Amino acid sequence: MVYTPRSAPRSARHGALLVGTAAVLGLLTACGNGTSAHGDAPATVSGTAAPATDGTTSPAPSATGSPGTGTSSAPRATATSGGGTATTTPAAASSRCHTSELRASVGRNDPGAGQENFPVVLTNASARTCTLHGYPGAAFVDASGGQLGPDPKRSPGTPATVTLRPGQSAWAGLTFSNPGISGAKTATPAALLVTPPDERDQLKVAWKGGPVPVSGNSSAVRLTVFTPGAGPS
Repeated sequence: MVYTPRSAPRSARHGALLVGTAAVLGLLTACGNGTSAHGDAPATVSGTAAPATDGTTSPAPSATGSPGTGTSSAPRATATSGGGTATTTPAAASSRCHTSELRASVGRNDPGAGQENFPVVLTNASARTCTLHGYPGAAFVDASGGQLGPDPKRSPGTPATVTLRPGQSAWAGLTFSNPGISGAKTATPAALLVTPPDERDQLKVAWKGGPVPVSGNSSAVRLTVFTPGAGPS
């Protein structure tokens, strides 16, 4: 069979038409699938809210309700105090108690094994519910306000947030070795200054517990974390 000079261009044009049609169909198919030449669009990942610290407002909770995002948690423990039942919770349910909202007192000594043990009690004197978390600050002072001895040390413990309704109390232990046994140098304070957790202002309580160690061997005074109640019964 003899090909004419015009048959070759017609075949080329037909092939080009088929290629072009396939390309157009490919583009239409890609558009129909919602994809692009660069692949799938990146997935949107929802964020999580960071835990709020005491005294701040909690961020809005995430869709998953992750801990520390403003969602409430069930109390883990309860204890009865003179002002009712206080609770410890894994996260603060309301803002912390400020110094101006609290009343301080020192309970009776509960000595044992050569140790003097006093409960330092903070009571919510305000009309709102507030929280305490951690250790108090404390310092013995003389009648002129001068500090006697070094700052108390912190005994090992796991702080928990104690929720105080109006009239409820929490206590922290203040302990030291009996000076008559330890041989430490002593002084008799006029008062104990107590600083609530995360606060700067202090509460002044008259000290009626007798001499305290201020220097020498075994003179360390220690504080424990706050727990619900007004101290050992």
